[in-house]
Amino acid sequence: MRKWIVLALVLSLALFALGCQGATKQTASSSSTVEAKKEAYKIGAIVSVTGPASPLGAPEKNTLLLEVDKINKAGGINGHKVEILIEDDQSDPKNAVTAVSKLLSEGVIAIIGGTTTPSSMAIKPEIAKAKIPQMAMAAGIPITAAPDEWVFRTAQSDAVAVQKVIDYMVKTMKIKKFAILSDQNSFGQSGTEELKKLAPKAGLEIVEVQSYKTEDTNMTAQLTKIKGTKAEALVVWGTNPGPAQAAKNMKELGITIPYIGSHGISNKTFITLAGPAAEGVVFPAGRALVPSSAKGAQAEVINKFMSGYKAKYKDNPNTFAGHAYDAINILADALKTAGSNNEKLRTEIEKTTGFVGISGIFNYTQKDHDGTTLNDMVMVEIKDGKWIEKKATEKK
Repeated sequence: MRKWIVLALVLSLALFALGCQGATKQTASSSSTVEAKKEAYKIGAIVSVTGPASPLGAPEKNTLLLEVDKINKAGGINGHKVEILIEDDQSDPKNAVTAVSKLLSEGVIAIIGGTTTPSSMAIKPEIAKAKIPQMAMAAGIPITAAPDEWVFRTAQSDAVAVQKVIDYMVKTMKIKKFAILSDQNSFGQSGTEELKKLAPKAGLEIVEVQSYKTEDTNMTAQLTKIKGTKAEALVVWGTNPGPAQAAKNMKELGITIPYIGSHGISNKTFITLAGPAAEGVVFPAGRALVPSSAKGAQAEVINKFMSGYKAKYKDNPNTFAGHAYDAINILADALKTAGSNNEKLRTEIEKTTGFVGISGIFNYTQKDHDGTTLNDMVMVEIKDGKWIEKKATEKK
């Protein structure tokens, strides 16, 4: 009897084990039919949310968050959500280098940034080592100068902006002599070198070149030297607060020659800081600053972006916000085809053709990582605290 009891117990245990094994197989089979969740695409961003360049960087951060949210609500990129990791370099290139190391350690597949030329240049070598695309939002010519394999830009370059200024001085103002006042940082010097290169070719003479340190709060000494020359106009190349201070000092010194700024002052901060001295200042800018200057598809893109930004943040975006819009959306388009493969991603960005953005109509190639042309900029004048397009009508 005892043997039968033992045998029955063994059989029961065997049947139980088989039942558990069957249940396990069934569970595994059912789980295999569920598609694994796709890994998010991690994109890093280094922007100047605080510090002197915050009027540029803060709207860029807002735009990146806004656009990534739109992408994810639409289903992401081929089912992959986008995760944006934003670091504030506090307008300091040294902080940008620290930030890029942190982002690379977190496995980002591309980096948007920096806001300024110094920060963009500071992280460029680290990007090259990591071999992932960099979408710079700054204008300095050296950013996309060799080696430029991995870096692209969405801001109009100094080469385009300077040519716009040269054309304006020659064709509209009909002047022969001008002076330069520029920031000593890489953005200011990039513009100065380009002015020196292009001015003689256009028959223009540079009669004086002065510079200031980014943190300087008074340019009276430099402007006094310029006042003593035969300059018919002054070109100021920098980003705020320096250019605004220069405008105020010009007014205090009674300097009445025209002030022509760089595209680095295309935000309300210049008007606020310069006050009445901003009146009549002319500078090159993207068409988004004066939306009426945009036509067709670009006008639609600009107006849609501006209305969405204002609805979210209760404020109008500036042209720098547009640089961020272009960066994230060009990158998103490339990711649709390339996925997270870094080599393919760079190649797809280089294939970008006819992308209708805020800063212009982008056409990248293997040899051109700037993407925009003269037609993507207009000359803007400050009138009664507002921006109006300065028509390129020639003087008789």
